[in-house]
Amino acid sequence: MARRVSDADGARHRQAAAGLVRLLRRDLGRLRRLLVPARMGATLPPWMEAVDAVVRQYGDLAAQLAAEVYEAQRAAADVTSAFTVPLADSPPQEQTQASLRWATKDLWPRDPDDPRTTAAQAQPVEVRLAAAEKKTAAVVEKLVLDQGRQTTRQAVQRDREAVGYARAAALGACAFCRLMASRGMVYKSAGTAGRDANDRFSGDASVAKYHDHCSCQIISVFRGQRFELSPQAARWDRIYREYAQGHPGDQLRLFRRAIAEHDASPVQ
Repeated sequence: MARRVSDADGARHRQAAAGLVRLLRRDLGRLRRLLVPARMGATLPPWMEAVDAVVRQYGDLAAQLAAEVYEAQRAAADVTSAFTVPLADSPPQEQTQASLRWATKDLWPRDPDDPRTTAAQAQPVEVRLAAAEKKTAAVVEKLVLDQGRQTTRQAVQRDREAVGYARAAALGACAFCRLMASRGMVYKSAGTAGRDANDRFSGDASVAKYHDHCSCQIISVFRGQRFELSPQAARWDRIYREYAQGHPGDQLRLFRRAIAEHDASPVQ
């Protein structure tokens, strides 16, 4: 009898990743003193270098966590063949620095009388600093968690025993993540999809896109397992089919509105 696997099985991975994020925020906060808005030219480069080191450290931890979860999922599927999970690389330093420059762009001194000065740049420095800290935390968390998620995707692609994967979204996830999770299992190739696979459940778009503060993780599915949507994802799928399906280019807007009206779980 095929063993059942569901997107609900991603809860423990999300909880472990959330613990990692809490430690990441702690260490990121300790670097705050390195960035001085009045001396951006002198303090921004060393601050970015320090943050990049934190991203690499925690990204490697996220990759190791993903590998451990993948190995546990493989064992639960009674897969006995040998396989070493390839850990995803850290994001390029250029990518991290570009994200940090975007997060801190409003901290640079601006002449309030300059017509090019935006409303955000005209705010008091304390307001701009708080906004920059929030943006920095968001982009750094995404860089770190993406390294873990990429580790899982790479493993599924290279593991002969893996047939696909699914997005595991939290109950209070945003409408986009709920919609992506409702797609269920995504096959890693046309060969593993089989003749009866629906086009909506092929391709990896549902697990390749994440946003800031996204806690979604990936559930791996192996030979001999049967994937089933969790009750919450099945409910999202029913809402999609009733209110958004068949409206190309407008599905997300319609689904978001339907979720607000017909799903009791609040959107975080």
